[in-house]
Formats: sequence, C-alpha cells, structure tokens
Amino acid sequence: MTAAPQQDIQLQRRLQQDSIQLAGKVVYLNPFLYWRRFDANTDRWLREPGQLAEDQVSANRLRFYPELDWDLLSDEERVIKDGAVEMFLKSLELISTFNPELNPGQLLEVERKMAVTKKRAFERWVSKALKRRLQQEASERRRFDRERLMRDWSEWLLLPVTRQALLPFSALLVLAVGGGWWWGSQQFCRQQIVQPPVESGPR
Repeated sequence: MTAAPQQDIQLQRRLQQDSIQLAGKVVYLNPFLYWRRFDANTDRWLREPGQLAEDQVSANRLRFYPELDWDLLSDEERVIKDGAVEMFLKSLELISTFNPELNPGQLLEVERKMAVTKKRAFERWVSKALKRRLQQEASERRRFDRERLMRDWSEWLLLPVTRQALLPFSALLVLAVGGGWWWGSQQFCRQQIVQPPVESGPR
C-alpha cells in the first residue's frame, strides 16, 4: 500500500471521529472545525481554559466522567479533567448553535460519541494550553521583575543623597582614567636608545 492511500485512510478515520451523521447531515464534533464561523471573542473563549464557572464545570463532572472517583485524582489530573469537561460543554454549545435543527435526542447522540472519541483529545489540548499559560505567566513575571529593577535603580540614582555619595567616586574614576591614559601615552612615545656594540680590533 502506497503512502497516499494510507494518508487517505487516516484522514477518513479522523473525520469519522470528528463527525457524526444525523438525519442525512454531517455534524462536526471537533469544535475547531467551526473556526471559520468564529469571531475573535468566540475563538478566545474556546481556546482558553477557565472561561466557564467552576460550579458549572463541577456539576458536569460525572456527566462526562462517570467512571472516575474525583477524590482520588491528583491536583494536576483534576485540573486537566475539569478543563476537558469545560471543552465538552463549550463544544456542545457551539454544535447546538451552528446546528439549530438538532433535537434533544440527536444532541444526546452527539454527546455520547464525543464522550468516546474526544475525551483524550480534549485532555491533551487542555494540558498543552495550561503549559502555554504557565510559560506566558513566567515570562510576564520575568519582564515585570526586570522593569521594576530598572525603575528602582533609576529612582535610586536620581536621589540627591545618591548623587552626592557618587560624586567622589566619579571624580576618582575620571582621575584614574586620565592618569592611565597619560601613563600609557608616555610609555608609547618614549624612545629607547640602543647603543651599538663595540668592536674590538686585533691586538
């Protein structure tokens, strides 16, 4: 089997996981397949975890993870799975918005297939999104610390007491630089006289 048919088969499998056919219409389960119909606010709302209220997410935990004992999860696992629950809720809201003809029974079929095919994908997406957020926050903290350090130094240097204290050191620095330049120029310009060797004649 060549590479092209294999890619076609993989694409078909992915489309089967990302869609469901209801009443002769293909409904996409992957919320990012609706991105052409998003505005900037909707795109940000979908991509960033933590956009839904915590009580709304916690109330739907067992709806999408009936097999889990949430009390046994670590903090990191709980955050990721809460983010996945949020992705389920957002996706269902988008699907119902862009497919208003779906009835409650059809939406239930959509939800059931999503719970089977999209759970791991949503968890991976949330994990990556949270890592990106932590990296951005760390970068912002470093930038803020640098700016605060520069601001503190600038304010300290502008204090009259600081300028008075630094004045003697500045004078010494000028004298040291000037003295070093003068000494170096003297050494460079000094001519060294080399006496020719004395030849001794025959005795």
